[in-house]
Amino acid sequence: MQLSRAQQILSSQDKINVEWNGVPVWIDSVDTNQATVKVHVEHQPAQTKVVSVEQLQEVQETESGARRLYP
Repeated sequence: MQLSRAQQILSSQDKINVEWNGVPVWIDSVDTNQATVKVHVEHQPAQTKVVSVEQLQEVQETESGARRLYP
């Protein structure tokens, strides 16, 4: 994922599906100097990690239920 997209997702009021290593996560903050993001596992806000923004993928589901991953 690009840093600018991570910032857009963080600022969005919509729920945008994001995964880190196949695990659904929420973006808590973005560090533009280090190109990292602080995330927590969906439904487990105490489980936080700081990861490279490049390790995140945006997930979109098609009408047929197929999943598309966007780096």
